[in-house]
Amino acid sequence: MGITHDSRLVQPGFIFVAIEGLPLANRPPLDGHDFIPEAIARGAVGIVGTQDLELPVPYLKVADPRSALADLAAAFWAHPAKQLQLVGITGTKGKTTVTVLAHHLLQFAAPPAGRISTVGVRVGEEEYFLSGHFTTPEAPQVQEMLARFVKAGCKQAVLEVSSHALALERVRGLEYEVGVWTNLSEDHLDFHGSMENYFAAKQTLLRRSRFGVLNREDPYYPQLPGLTHWSYGMGGDWQAENLLETAGGLHFRVRSPLGAFKVSLPMIGKFNALNALAAMAAAARLGVKIPELQAGLEFFPGVPGRMQIVQATPFRVIVDFAHTESSVRAALETLRPTTRGRLVIVVGAAGERGAERRTGIGRAAGELADFAVFTEEDHRSESLEAILQTMAESAKAVGGQYALIPERREAIRWAIAHAQPGDTLLLAGKGHERTLERGSEVLPWNEVEEARKALGL
Repeated sequence: MGITHDSRLVQPGFIFVAIEGLPLANRPPLDGHDFIPEAIARGAVGIVGTQDLELPVPYLKVADPRSALADLAAAFWAHPAKQLQLVGITGTKGKTTVTVLAHHLLQFAAPPAGRISTVGVRVGEEEYFLSGHFTTPEAPQVQEMLARFVKAGCKQAVLEVSSHALALERVRGLEYEVGVWTNLSEDHLDFHGSMENYFAAKQTLLRRSRFGVLNREDPYYPQLPGLTHWSYGMGGDWQAENLLETAGGLHFRVRSPLGAFKVSLPMIGKFNALNALAAMAAAARLGVKIPELQAGLEFFPGVPGRMQIVQATPFRVIVDFAHTESSVRAALETLRPTTRGRLVIVVGAAGERGAERRTGIGRAAGELADFAVFTEEDHRSESLEAILQTMAESAKAVGGQYALIPERREAIRWAIAHAQPGDTLLLAGKGHERTLERGSEVLPWNEVEEARKALGL
């Protein structure tokens, strides 16, 4: 028995909810009603949809199938959210890092704690990877994971909540003990249509929260709902002072409603001090004390694939998800101040995406890195040779130095073999992802493990 909107997942005894999918760049949206025969053939015992239909199994017509999907899933899994203190985190940037940090602090202080995020699901120390590339999975998966948290003994859970999830009712019915707002900048307008709609979708999380943790440095802060909250950042209730960035991480003094204290965080990038403040404030609201916050940050293993330090000495190796011109620029600019030697990047560009992406990445690598190794990154049906040649031409046009090594594993090993003491080697593009799309093949992939193997760790 179960609830699903995906006919491929139907098993005997399931309820199938027919919803309209989202349009993609290369095709119109799919309509779940077209897959009802397949669902019945696979054993569905009930169907929910919006059309007038006569079927050989019970059928319920509804006005909003996404709301029905969420409500049915919550009921099927016995409303697990009611047994958990939830922390919901939303924003354009930083929400993955804050989610992973907040979960780590809760897990460190009072295990087990649950987590649903872009980089995977964790139940205590156990990790799961869901299919697809959603920040927040569909409602049946959300409810199933929450039920798994409850079964494992979790009392608290942290959810990374996207604007898509809020608009598409994936988290319908959830109420949050703490709602965290990181920031808002222009993004996802292809889906929301306007910044006003995007802002409204994001605010939904705060309206469902008992307490807020809000970024005071965000220009949208004055417009946020008037819920009881702590602010963080410059002028906020939680502030970072005397910030020092070294090759191995960040060191700063925290001023907070709990008191002042010093912390060390093994993360790169001064902006991560702001993310740490948000995570500490959320954890503190749920009862984590200062000594636990300090110890938890000190032993933080990093966000999978987000400026993740694989090795600090004699040369630094970092894995990051940067896969656009702007994100590659930001990553290289972040690493330059703490790099004593050369700054080297291993990066590719995905196929079946706009040509400007590969041009931009090549240009950014050529301008900001001392040396670039251009390699594969999910080239799919496109010619890898053509993608790499375009990147090389862009780098050459700005005076960049580079090598072309098509096979990604070989590229990583080559770059590590040629690294010198004091260098920083950035492996960009794959980050936390667990597959590599090479032509028509979808291969298992783990960038951090590949780096470790090449380093002999």
